[in-house]
Amino acid sequence: MKPEERQKIIGALNEDVGLELGAVIQYLWHHYMAEGMESPAVIGLFEKLARDEMKHLEGFAERVVALGGEPTTQIAPVKKGGDLKKMVRDDLEGERNAIQVYKGHIRLAAELGDTTTRLLLEEVVATEEDHAGIWETTLGIKPGE
Repeated sequence: MKPEERQKIIGALNEDVGLELGAVIQYLWHHYMAEGMESPAVIGLFEKLARDEMKHLEGFAERVVALGGEPTTQIAPVKKGGDLKKMVRDDLEGERNAIQVYKGHIRLAAELGDTTTRLLLEEVVATEEDHAGIWETTLGIKPGE
């Protein structure tokens, strides 16, 4: 891979690192702050998904280093506040955004012939789609609503 192509991939992966950092913080904040009669069932989901996002973060950061870069510490915006339903909606929105961004980065990796990064992103997208499905089911909505 040419140096400028490597930098494009590192830049894309660092955007992904920032998204995952934000997701971990948001999920943990929701885990700590969730209240109400329905919260016991959802609190565990917030914590589990935070752990999944930590694994994604680790994979992206390790790939940045393997490509000769340095993982960012720039955190994507974190949404907080509101009732339990708002928290879940905010998390669903975050998952959908991550899926869209990562799919773009999959195309970039494919164009540049970076199979390792493409496969990593495809794996993560599959998990993020599962997360979105969990929140859609929790909210009682159909995919894409």
